[in-house]
Amino acid sequence: MIRLSTFTYPPEQQALRDRAHRYAWRSVILISITGIVLYLTTGHSQTMKTAWVTDVLSMLPSIALVIALRYELRPPNAHFPYGHFRALSVCFLFTATVLLSMGVWLSLEALLKLLRAERPPIGVMFIGDASVWAGWPMIAALAFSMFTGMYVGRIKQPVAQRLHSKAIEAESATNRNEWMSEGAGIIGILLVGVGLWWADAAAALVISVQIVLDGWHNLRQVIGDLMDEAPSQLGKHELEPLPARLKAEAEQLPWVAAADVRLREHGHVITGEVYVVPRDGQDLVRRVEAAVDHLTRLDWRLHSLVMMPVSEIRSGR
Repeated sequence: MIRLSTFTYPPEQQALRDRAHRYAWRSVILISITGIVLYLTTGHSQTMKTAWVTDVLSMLPSIALVIALRYELRPPNAHFPYGHFRALSVCFLFTATVLLSMGVWLSLEALLKLLRAERPPIGVMFIGDASVWAGWPMIAALAFSMFTGMYVGRIKQPVAQRLHSKAIEAESATNRNEWMSEGAGIIGILLVGVGLWWADAAAALVISVQIVLDGWHNLRQVIGDLMDEAPSQLGKHELEPLPARLKAEAEQLPWVAAADVRLREHGHVITGEVYVVPRDGQDLVRRVEAAVDHLTRLDWRLHSLVMMPVSEIRSGR
Protein backbone atom coordinates (compact mmCIF):
# COMPACT_ATOMS: atom_id res chain seq x y z
CA MET A 1 0.00 0.00 0.00
CA ILE A 2 1.29 3.49 -0.88
CA ARG A 3 0.44 6.68 0.92
CA LEU A 4 -0.57 9.02 -1.91
CA SER A 5 -1.02 12.15 0.22
CA THR A 6 1.25 15.15 -0.30
CA PHE A 7 3.98 15.37 2.32
CA THR A 8 3.56 18.07 4.96
CA TYR A 9 5.91 18.92 7.81
CA PRO A 10 4.66 18.60 11.39
CA PRO A 11 4.23 22.05 13.03
CA GLU A 12 7.53 21.92 14.95
CA GLN A 13 9.55 20.86 11.89
CA GLN A 14 7.75 23.39 9.68
CA ALA A 15 8.80 26.15 12.08
CA LEU A 16 12.40 24.88 11.89
CA ARG A 17 12.22 24.74 8.10
CA ASP A 18 11.02 28.37 8.01
CA ARG A 19 13.87 29.30 10.35
CA ALA A 20 16.37 27.56 8.05
CA HIS A 21 15.01 29.59 5.14
CA ARG A 22 15.48 32.84 7.09
CA TYR A 23 18.99 31.82 8.16
CA ALA A 24 19.92 31.05 4.55
CA TRP A 25 18.89 34.55 3.47
CA ARG A 26 20.73 36.04 6.46
CA SER A 27 23.85 34.14 5.41
CA VAL A 28 23.64 35.46 1.85
CA ILE A 29 23.32 39.06 3.07
CA LEU A 30 26.10 38.89 5.68
CA ILE A 31 28.53 37.00 3.46
CA SER A 32 27.85 39.47 0.63
CA ILE A 33 28.92 42.27 2.98
CA THR A 34 32.11 40.44 3.99
CA GLY A 35 32.80 39.71 0.31
CA ILE A 36 32.67 43.44 -0.48
CA VAL A 37 35.00 44.20 2.44
CA LEU A 38 37.48 41.53 1.33
CA TYR A 39 37.37 42.73 -2.29
CA LEU A 40 38.15 46.31 -1.27
CA THR A 41 41.23 45.18 0.68
CA THR A 42 42.51 42.46 -1.68
CA GLY A 43 45.31 44.38 -3.38
CA HIS A 44 47.84 42.02 -5.05
CA SER A 45 47.78 39.39 -2.30
CA GLN A 46 47.09 35.81 -3.41
CA THR A 47 45.86 35.04 0.11
CA MET A 48 43.26 37.82 -0.05
CA LYS A 49 42.22 36.84 -3.55
CA THR A 50 41.69 33.24 -2.45
CA ALA A 51 39.89 34.34 0.74
CA TRP A 52 37.56 36.52 -1.34
CA VAL A 53 36.78 33.65 -3.73
CA THR A 54 36.20 31.37 -0.72
CA ASP A 55 33.80 33.91 0.75
CA VAL A 56 31.83 34.20 -2.47
CA LEU A 57 31.71 30.40 -2.85
CA SER A 58 30.49 29.95 0.72
CA MET A 59 27.27 31.70 -0.33
CA LEU A 60 26.45 28.98 -2.85
CA PRO A 61 25.08 26.43 -0.32
CA SER A 62 22.78 29.09 1.15
CA ILE A 63 21.55 30.14 -2.28
CA ALA A 64 21.06 26.48 -3.21
CA LEU A 65 19.05 25.90 -0.05
CA VAL A 66 16.75 28.86 -0.75
CA ILE A 67 16.08 27.55 -4.28
CA ALA A 68 15.61 23.95 -3.13
CA LEU A 69 13.16 24.86 -0.36
CA ARG A 70 11.07 26.64 -2.98
CA TYR A 71 10.67 23.43 -5.01
CA GLU A 72 10.87 20.74 -2.32
CA LEU A 73 7.19 20.60 -1.35
CA ARG A 74 5.66 20.93 -4.79
CA PRO A 75 3.07 18.14 -5.15
CA PRO A 76 3.71 15.10 -7.38
CA ASN A 77 2.59 15.31 -11.01
CA ALA A 78 2.70 13.19 -14.16
CA HIS A 79 6.36 14.07 -14.82
CA PHE A 80 7.48 13.74 -11.19
CA PRO A 81 5.21 11.11 -9.58
CA TYR A 82 7.51 10.83 -6.54
CA GLY A 83 7.44 14.56 -5.83
CA HIS A 84 10.25 17.11 -5.90
CA PHE A 85 12.12 16.18 -2.72
CA ARG A 86 15.39 15.66 -4.60
CA ALA A 87 15.53 19.38 -5.41
CA LEU A 88 17.81 19.67 -2.36
CA SER A 89 20.15 17.03 -3.76
CA VAL A 90 20.25 18.61 -7.22
CA CYS A 91 21.10 22.06 -5.86
CA PHE A 92 23.82 20.71 -3.58
CA LEU A 93 25.27 18.60 -6.37
CA PHE A 94 25.81 21.85 -8.28
CA THR A 95 27.25 23.56 -5.20
CA ALA A 96 29.63 20.71 -4.37
CA THR A 97 30.86 20.49 -7.95
CA VAL A 98 31.57 24.22 -8.09
CA LEU A 99 33.36 24.17 -4.71
CA LEU A 100 35.53 21.21 -5.67
CA SER A 101 36.42 22.59 -9.11
CA MET A 102 37.23 26.07 -7.82
CA GLY A 103 39.26 24.66 -4.92
CA VAL A 104 41.40 22.59 -7.27
CA TRP A 105 42.00 25.60 -9.53
CA LEU A 106 42.97 27.87 -6.63
CA SER A 107 45.26 25.18 -5.20
CA LEU A 108 47.12 24.87 -8.49
CA GLU A 109 47.39 28.66 -8.81
CA ALA A 110 48.84 29.02 -5.30
CA LEU A 111 51.24 26.13 -5.90
CA LEU A 112 52.49 27.72 -9.11
CA LYS A 113 53.14 31.00 -7.31
CA LEU A 114 55.19 29.10 -4.72
CA LEU A 115 57.19 27.32 -7.40
CA ARG A 116 57.81 30.60 -9.28
CA ALA A 117 58.77 32.35 -6.04
CA GLU A 118 56.42 35.27 -6.80
CA ARG A 119 56.69 37.93 -4.10
CA PRO A 120 53.41 39.66 -3.18
CA PRO A 121 53.59 43.47 -3.09
CA ILE A 122 51.87 44.47 0.15
CA GLY A 123 52.54 48.18 0.36
CA VAL A 124 50.90 51.02 2.24
CA MET A 125 47.55 52.72 2.01
CA PHE A 126 46.61 56.24 3.03
CA ILE A 127 43.81 57.04 5.46
CA GLY A 128 43.58 60.83 5.34
CA ASP A 129 47.13 62.09 5.78
CA ALA A 130 48.33 58.97 7.59
CA SER A 131 49.97 56.02 5.83
CA VAL A 132 49.14 52.51 7.07
CA TRP A 133 50.67 49.18 6.11
CA ALA A 134 48.09 47.57 3.79
CA GLY A 135 48.38 44.29 5.70
CA TRP A 136 46.44 45.67 8.68
CA PRO A 137 43.21 46.39 6.72
CA MET A 138 43.60 42.95 5.11
CA ILE A 139 43.86 41.29 8.52
CA ALA A 140 40.86 43.27 9.81
CA ALA A 141 38.81 42.21 6.76
CA LEU A 142 39.80 38.57 7.24
CA ALA A 143 38.89 38.69 10.95
CA PHE A 144 35.49 40.20 10.09
CA SER A 145 34.89 37.46 7.52
CA MET A 146 36.02 34.77 9.98
CA PHE A 147 33.62 35.78 12.74
CA THR A 148 30.76 36.26 10.26
CA GLY A 149 31.27 32.74 8.89
CA MET A 150 31.42 31.24 12.37
CA TYR A 151 28.22 33.06 13.35
CA VAL A 152 26.10 32.04 10.34
CA GLY A 153 27.44 28.49 10.61
CA ARG A 154 26.66 28.04 14.28
CA ILE A 155 23.12 29.41 14.20
CA LYS A 156 22.18 26.79 11.59
CA GLN A 157 23.67 23.84 13.46
CA PRO A 158 20.73 23.26 15.90
CA VAL A 159 18.26 23.52 13.00
CA ALA A 160 20.20 20.95 10.97
CA GLN A 161 20.27 18.51 13.89
CA ARG A 162 16.58 18.80 14.73
CA LEU A 163 15.56 18.51 11.07
CA HIS A 164 18.07 15.70 10.42
CA SER A 165 19.05 17.75 7.35
CA LYS A 166 22.32 16.86 5.62
CA ALA A 167 21.87 19.81 3.28
CA ILE A 168 21.69 22.34 6.12
CA GLU A 169 24.49 20.54 7.99
CA ALA A 170 26.76 20.77 4.92
CA GLU A 171 25.90 24.44 4.53
CA SER A 172 26.58 25.07 8.22
CA ALA A 173 29.93 23.22 8.08
CA THR A 174 31.04 25.23 5.04
CA ASN A 175 30.35 28.48 6.90
CA ARG A 176 31.90 27.29 10.19
CA ASN A 177 35.10 26.24 8.44
CA GLU A 178 35.72 29.87 7.51
CA TRP A 179 37.73 30.30 10.72
CA MET A 180 40.37 27.90 9.39
CA SER A 181 40.78 29.53 5.99
CA GLU A 182 40.64 33.11 7.27
CA GLY A 183 42.92 32.21 10.19
CA ALA A 184 45.48 30.80 7.75
CA GLY A 185 45.17 34.00 5.72
CA ILE A 186 45.85 36.22 8.75
CA ILE A 187 48.95 34.19 9.66
CA GLY A 188 50.15 34.31 6.06
CA ILE A 189 49.88 38.11 5.83
CA LEU A 190 51.63 38.57 9.18
CA LEU A 191 54.49 36.36 7.99
CA VAL A 192 54.76 38.35 4.77
CA GLY A 193 54.99 41.46 6.93
CA VAL A 194 58.15 40.11 8.61
CA GLY A 195 59.75 39.22 5.29
CA LEU A 196 58.61 35.65 4.58
CA TRP A 197 57.42 36.17 1.01
CA TRP A 198 56.31 32.55 0.54
CA ALA A 199 53.74 32.77 3.35
CA ASP A 200 51.19 34.54 1.12
CA ALA A 201 50.99 31.72 -1.44
CA ALA A 202 51.28 29.08 1.31
CA ALA A 203 48.28 30.53 3.16
CA ALA A 204 46.34 30.66 -0.12
CA LEU A 205 47.19 26.99 -0.66
CA VAL A 206 45.87 26.09 2.82
CA ILE A 207 42.63 27.98 2.15
CA SER A 208 42.12 26.37 -1.26
CA VAL A 209 42.75 22.89 0.16
CA GLN A 210 39.95 23.58 2.67
CA ILE A 211 37.65 24.45 -0.26
CA VAL A 212 38.57 21.14 -1.93
CA LEU A 213 37.81 19.21 1.27
CA ASP A 214 34.43 20.94 1.69
CA GLY A 215 33.56 20.30 -1.95
CA TRP A 216 34.58 16.64 -1.78
CA HIS A 217 32.65 16.05 1.48
CA ASN A 218 29.50 17.61 0.05
CA LEU A 219 29.88 15.80 -3.28
CA ARG A 220 30.29 12.42 -1.57
CA GLN A 221 27.14 13.03 0.50
CA VAL A 222 24.98 14.12 -2.41
CA ILE A 223 26.15 11.24 -4.63
CA GLY A 224 25.16 8.81 -1.87
CA ASP A 225 21.74 10.47 -1.72
CA LEU A 226 21.23 10.28 -5.49
CA MET A 227 22.31 6.62 -5.47
CA ASP A 228 19.62 5.79 -2.88
CA GLU A 229 22.05 5.21 -0.03
CA ALA A 230 20.43 4.03 3.21
CA PRO A 231 19.82 6.88 5.70
CA SER A 232 23.05 7.72 7.53
CA GLN A 233 23.69 9.67 10.71
CA LEU A 234 24.01 13.43 10.39
CA GLY A 235 27.58 14.42 9.57
CA LYS A 236 28.78 10.78 9.70
CA HIS A 237 29.06 7.78 7.40
CA GLU A 238 27.47 5.35 9.88
CA LEU A 239 23.95 4.18 9.04
CA GLU A 240 20.97 5.48 10.96
CA PRO A 241 19.10 3.08 13.32
CA LEU A 242 15.72 3.94 11.75
CA PRO A 243 15.59 0.92 9.35
CA ALA A 244 16.29 -1.46 12.25
CA ARG A 245 13.60 0.27 14.36
CA LEU A 246 11.11 0.00 11.52
CA LYS A 247 11.92 -3.69 11.00
CA ALA A 248 11.56 -4.47 14.71
CA GLU A 249 8.24 -2.61 14.89
CA ALA A 250 6.89 -4.44 11.85
CA GLU A 251 7.84 -7.81 13.35
CA GLN A 252 5.90 -6.90 16.51
CA LEU A 253 2.65 -6.91 14.51
CA PRO A 254 0.71 -10.08 15.51
CA TRP A 255 0.00 -11.10 11.90
CA VAL A 256 3.64 -10.70 10.67
CA ALA A 257 6.02 -13.68 10.86
CA ALA A 258 9.11 -11.86 9.51
CA ALA A 259 9.98 -8.46 8.02
CA ASP A 260 12.71 -6.62 6.16
CA VAL A 261 13.13 -2.93 5.35
CA ARG A 262 14.71 -0.80 2.60
CA LEU A 263 14.86 2.96 3.11
CA ARG A 264 16.41 5.83 1.14
CA GLU A 265 16.69 9.58 1.65
CA HIS A 266 15.09 12.19 -0.58
CA GLY A 267 16.34 15.46 0.88
CA HIS A 268 14.49 15.90 4.18
CA VAL A 269 12.16 12.97 3.44
CA ILE A 270 12.73 9.21 3.81
CA THR A 271 10.88 6.73 1.61
CA GLY A 272 11.15 2.98 1.17
CA GLU A 273 9.63 -0.46 1.35
CA VAL A 274 8.70 -2.85 4.15
CA TYR A 275 8.56 -6.52 3.15
CA VAL A 276 6.49 -8.76 5.43
CA VAL A 277 5.74 -12.48 5.57
CA PRO A 278 2.11 -12.71 6.79
CA ARG A 279 1.11 -15.58 9.06
CA ASP A 280 -2.12 -15.87 7.07
CA GLY A 281 -3.91 -14.03 4.31
CA GLN A 282 -6.98 -13.07 6.32
CA ASP A 283 -8.10 -9.45 5.82
CA LEU A 284 -4.67 -8.66 4.42
CA VAL A 285 -5.54 -5.36 2.71
CA ARG A 286 -6.93 -3.79 5.87
CA ARG A 287 -3.98 -5.08 7.92
CA VAL A 288 -1.44 -3.61 5.49
CA GLU A 289 -3.17 -0.22 5.42
CA ALA A 290 -3.29 -0.05 9.22
CA ALA A 291 0.34 -1.19 9.49
CA VAL A 292 1.58 1.50 7.07
CA ASP A 293 -0.28 4.19 9.02
CA HIS A 294 1.26 2.88 12.24
CA LEU A 295 4.82 2.58 10.92
CA THR A 296 4.79 5.99 9.25
CA ARG A 297 4.17 7.60 12.65
CA LEU A 298 7.51 6.30 13.96
CA ASP A 299 9.37 9.21 12.36
CA TRP A 300 8.04 12.42 10.84
CA ARG A 301 10.42 12.04 7.85
CA LEU A 302 8.79 8.81 6.64
CA HIS A 303 6.61 9.30 3.57
CA SER A 304 5.14 7.11 0.81
CA LEU A 305 6.04 3.97 2.74
CA VAL A 306 5.24 0.82 0.78
CA MET A 307 4.38 -2.50 2.47
CA MET A 308 4.75 -5.60 0.32
CA PRO A 309 3.53 -9.05 1.49
CA VAL A 310 5.95 -11.76 0.34
CA SER A 311 6.18 -15.51 0.79
CA GLU A 312 9.66 -15.36 2.35
CA ILE A 313 12.40 -12.91 3.29
CA ARG A 314 15.47 -13.53 1.15
CA SER A 315 18.91 -12.27 2.09
CA GLY A 316 19.93 -9.15 0.16
CA ARG A 317 16.37 -8.01 -0.64
